[in-house]
Amino acid sequence: MDKTEILKRYFGHSAFRPGQGEMIDHVLSGQDCLGVMPTGAGKSMCYQIPALMLGGTTIVISPLISLMKDQVEGLRQSGVSAAYVNSSLTQREYFSVLDSAAAGEYSILYVAPERLAVGGFLEMCSRLTIPLVAVDEAHCVSHWGQDFRPSYLRIAEFVQALPKRPVLAAFTATATDIVKQDIVKILGLFQPYMLTTGFDRANLYFEVRPTEQKNKDSVLLGIVRELNGRSGIVYCSTRKNVESVGLFLKHNGVNARCYHAGLPDDERREAQEDFIYDRCSVMVATNAFGMGIDKSDVALVVHYNMPKDLESYYQEAGRAGRDGSPARCILLYSKGDVRTAEFMIDHGHEDSGLEPSEQEEIRRRDRERLKQMTFYSTTSRCLRHFILSYFGENSPSVCGHCGNCDAEMDTLDITVDAQKILSCIFRLKQRGRSGGKVLLSGILCGSESEKIKENGYDTLSTYGIMKEYTQSYVRELIDHLEEQGYILTEPEYHTLALTPAADELVKSRRTLLMKRSKRAAAVQAPAVFRGADAQEDAELMKRLRELRKKEATILGVPAYVVFTDASLREMSVKKPRTMQEFLNISGVGSRKAERYGRQFMAVIEKYIEETK
Repeated sequence: MDKTEILKRYFGHSAFRPGQGEMIDHVLSGQDCLGVMPTGAGKSMCYQIPALMLGGTTIVISPLISLMKDQVEGLRQSGVSAAYVNSSLTQREYFSVLDSAAAGEYSILYVAPERLAVGGFLEMCSRLTIPLVAVDEAHCVSHWGQDFRPSYLRIAEFVQALPKRPVLAAFTATATDIVKQDIVKILGLFQPYMLTTGFDRANLYFEVRPTEQKNKDSVLLGIVRELNGRSGIVYCSTRKNVESVGLFLKHNGVNARCYHAGLPDDERREAQEDFIYDRCSVMVATNAFGMGIDKSDVALVVHYNMPKDLESYYQEAGRAGRDGSPARCILLYSKGDVRTAEFMIDHGHEDSGLEPSEQEEIRRRDRERLKQMTFYSTTSRCLRHFILSYFGENSPSVCGHCGNCDAEMDTLDITVDAQKILSCIFRLKQRGRSGGKVLLSGILCGSESEKIKENGYDTLSTYGIMKEYTQSYVRELIDHLEEQGYILTEPEYHTLALTPAADELVKSRRTLLMKRSKRAAAVQAPAVFRGADAQEDAELMKRLRELRKKEATILGVPAYVVFTDASLREMSVKKPRTMQEFLNISGVGSRKAERYGRQFMAVIEKYIEETK
């Protein structure tokens, strides 16, 4: 069989997504590869299909237990022989898998990087025919990535120890140029074929809601209640927030669970399984949750706190809508989130084993990434365009399908206000002083705080010249000026300074405009919470979901392993009544059609008869 036939037979798809076919061809030709493909773009197909064509046993190195378990179960449901080796196995189970692998029973074997050096594993691998080693979440190999894992440094040594060097293919959802260079160098990729597909996830609806910290819980509750039983993830920056938000949602009738690294292992595992098996609808978690979750039907991702970089945000938000269904990604932004992120950056990497100079260089880069994340959170520009531009991708300046594009905007002339802010920074510098946004907004609004009076800032000519505004609005203006390049934040002390562009702005006397949303409240919810698809038959969809849940319970697997919501939605629209029609549904391969076709078509047939 060729790659297209395997795609249809085992995975139920008729065509490859962008980049998949090219990547598979290069792997099959024996060339090392590096693929940077966003979450939901189908990275796993790029090594699973070659694994079925090359013979032998493909080794897949993956960082999280949950990813392996989900993907292996999904492969088995599709008729692929696969297994995993990680710390969740008992000693007896571990050696049983090694024995079966040594006998050549698996086409694909997933392994955690920590297990590569464990006795017996390398010895077993030395007796196998291993045509391909695939490295998932490859950014973990780099100190400059957002999720460095020391165990990833063992991968190159493992590959070198094999009797015959296999093809090496690395994959990640997000990677800057320096991270790409690290992946190639540290993993030892030889003249790799490098592919970066488009980052756009057209089915995701991005939205930022400026929300005071004291109002976040009530705003979140309103968003979550729109889920109508579908799955959602709420990310918080701290364990304390996870527990307080989770408790708040439970007290208000939401079926929510909590997940963070400080919980006992059993409690974390139970919470994760409740979410995966649809026993709860909402998971409240730190970013320790979800990196390897293969749950494809997440309809909502809310960030209760702003992450410290766009790479992390886009990766976490991308856990929504992986089956291609419409989904929402909402960030609840407050000014305090920036200070929390700054604290985490300033106190991070202390136990990393890096030299002080390396730690400081990473902090400098982290602060720059935080600045871009803050710009995203405060911009009036199209949010999709902002994200894609950050990752170096050209895109229309207006997508027409995000919170900012849908919001009504006022266009404000802020020329005079900008001059006042720039002048205040200049006056402070004349006195040999400097300050951050809080101090600057306090001076401009005429604050009578002790700090301002003790330092004589109330004697500045710019003191109180913007007292008609709130300090919050003045900080919003400062954020806009920084985003436009007229102000920069000095990295060491987080103080504001003027750029050459500021001098040019003042001298040119040109008008400076700023767009501002007329309302901070939510825009109308996108289609996913209003019925998802005008063609979708809601009653038939409900019945198909009930049957899917029943089948999943019998097999002891998550519902989406049987069929994704996207497949069920297509069934509810096309209403297949023959096996050939059923096979034409996206996500239905020959094994699944054979196993489930009669039951699902019977539900469809009965529904059609009842509604004639």
